[in-house]
Amino acid sequence: MKRIPLSPIDHIFTGVGSYPIEFVFAYDATIDPGRLQDSLDSVLDTFTPLHSRLVIASDDTYELEPSVDPISIEVTDQPAALQVSENPYDFLSPVDTVVGEPLARVRLSQTPDGSVLGVSISHALVDGFSYFHFLASWAMEFHGKDNIAPSHERDLLTPKKTAGQRSITPDDVLEMSGTFWAEKRAATLRERMRWDRFSISKAEMNERLREAQEDCDGRLSHNDVVTAFLWKKYLEAWNPNDEGPAYVSCPVDVRRILKPFPRTYFGCAVCLATTSMERSEFADASLGELAGRVRTAVGRVNQDYAWGSFDTLEQLRKQEGLDVLEQIHVIHPDNGILVTNLSRLPVQQVQFDAGPPVTYEILTPAERGAVVLPGADGIEVRVCHPATAG
Repeated sequence: MKRIPLSPIDHIFTGVGSYPIEFVFAYDATIDPGRLQDSLDSVLDTFTPLHSRLVIASDDTYELEPSVDPISIEVTDQPAALQVSENPYDFLSPVDTVVGEPLARVRLSQTPDGSVLGVSISHALVDGFSYFHFLASWAMEFHGKDNIAPSHERDLLTPKKTAGQRSITPDDVLEMSGTFWAEKRAATLRERMRWDRFSISKAEMNERLREAQEDCDGRLSHNDVVTAFLWKKYLEAWNPNDEGPAYVSCPVDVRRILKPFPRTYFGCAVCLATTSMERSEFADASLGELAGRVRTAVGRVNQDYAWGSFDTLEQLRKQEGLDVLEQIHVIHPDNGILVTNLSRLPVQQVQFDAGPPVTYEILTPAERGAVVLPGADGIEVRVCHPATAG
């Protein structure tokens, strides 16, 4: 594998405080570690970027360089199953997206109730779609089946022509890319993070949609309303006395937006849709008003917006160098929330010789991040609170 330059959106998920994508999957039988390692070795021949390290190519560019070290599955014994464990991070071997470090790690834990598979992958390598494309392909390789080959054309997300050199400001970064140029990101503190975990039934979702639609002229989706609900609930809990704008951001997959573009693109193919409301309005805003703002922000993400976003991030990096990347936030660091919709994840496809997972958890350490996951009767919601100090 030759070196691969990172795309503009890949770059902002590098450095200190850039969270990886992390899930753990629990099985009610034991996965054979030898067969698992053999199938991993085989599938990595196709998903080559996973077997790489970050290197500095120039003052403003990182690249992926092939690693000489294989991805060896770490096998451990754990005294308790995932469902009753006091610390689910025991089932993970996290990665950091910094120069020279592995960008993908796998841990297989054997428990009294079966196996737990934990997979941590740099967000500079994958988004949610790519993460599960890899896992599903790995499972197919394990069972001797053909899988859908990924596209590794990362240059497809790098603008061929920029809009012209200009001085990029924090306001430009927010307006054009939906991200925030602020103080340097803090290191990830998994041990101090607290999670909320709850379900929303289909009946509850339909009732909230009905309520919101009465107060909004445009047609809303369930995701608009769930996002608005989480925005209101958690911004009021985290920053009840804040006088600044309250922000909400949503990642939008651009695979279906950019044309032509390979649907099997393996990488981070997202733009950020961000909106805000002044606190004087936010306190009394209805669910429908907030959902309408979300719908407008997400609807703004078209081809022109996507290319403008990538162009802005590219120019900012060339203007400021690599150091600026640790100052870029996809979630407002003080007064915002990020809501990611992963409600269509193919979790049941992540099956090896122990059958499909009996349960799973997302452990992506994104402070102020909320994730919508598939549920038995509706959706499951996971919210990562800001890390506590001390």
